[in-house]
Amino acid sequence: MKIGFIGTGVMGSGIIHNLLKNGHDVAVFTRTKSKADPLLEEGAQWASSPAELTQQVETVITMVGFPQDVEEVYFGDHGIFSTVTSGQILIDMTTSSPILAEKIGKKADELAVMALDAPVSGGDIGAQNATLTIMVGGNQTAFETMKPIFGQIGHATNYFGTYGAGQNAKMANQIMIAGTMTGLTEMLVYAKAARLDLKTVLETLSNGGASNWSMENYVPRILKNDYTPGFFAKHFLKDLKIALDQAKQMQVDLPATRLATQLYDNLVNQQGLGDDGTQALIKLWWK
Repeated sequence: MKIGFIGTGVMGSGIIHNLLKNGHDVAVFTRTKSKADPLLEEGAQWASSPAELTQQVETVITMVGFPQDVEEVYFGDHGIFSTVTSGQILIDMTTSSPILAEKIGKKADELAVMALDAPVSGGDIGAQNATLTIMVGGNQTAFETMKPIFGQIGHATNYFGTYGAGQNAKMANQIMIAGTMTGLTEMLVYAKAARLDLKTVLETLSNGGASNWSMENYVPRILKNDYTPGFFAKHFLKDLKIALDQAKQMQVDLPATRLATQLYDNLVNQQGLGDDGTQALIKLWWK
């Protein structure tokens, strides 16, 4: 399949690598071309704008940073919607606003193209190893068409319903992760204060009821002082704010998620550590 991919960050690069590995023709666009150089060396082709990219492919996948980036990529003067043709499939894999996903879906319907919101979970490791979990909303025909492709970049894909449903599923995922990240952080703070061997604590907890993905993947990084981003702290803060906004609209109170948001806001906006990984939350305690 001829696939266009917009966004070559930590996650996008891993996904593009696996698409190339599976024999797809992939065109890429990112705002800083040098970031795409390793993918171009693997065989990806360069497009100079989202509009140009869209003209070259059957399917366009976007995975950028923030909802405002998504809006610009789709609705901007040189955006995807300026050059789409009937029958194309548009897939936004950015974790973004369900309301924006609905807006994209409505515009896609008007232009006789098919749109999906398909955010993922699994971090940089999942993107590299094609073990992502993919949460999909939008056009069901497009979903059925893309299922084989999703299977090449992830190990679990579920369809949740109309436009925005995939993003709402991802918000549920992020709410859960917020609890595991604060839990693993406070676990380490407590265990260190109690003078326990932290590697032994991790081994023990990983074999009991406290076992979870975040702890098993991020605590080893913390113990090696590795705060490189599997997922940027600034992007996680963005996700939690979206979740709280959506919850407010549904008249749902999420006090634990509010607290996690406050902690990550401190990390990102007061400590200036938004480009660290989410595991850097421990830095609020460990200087």
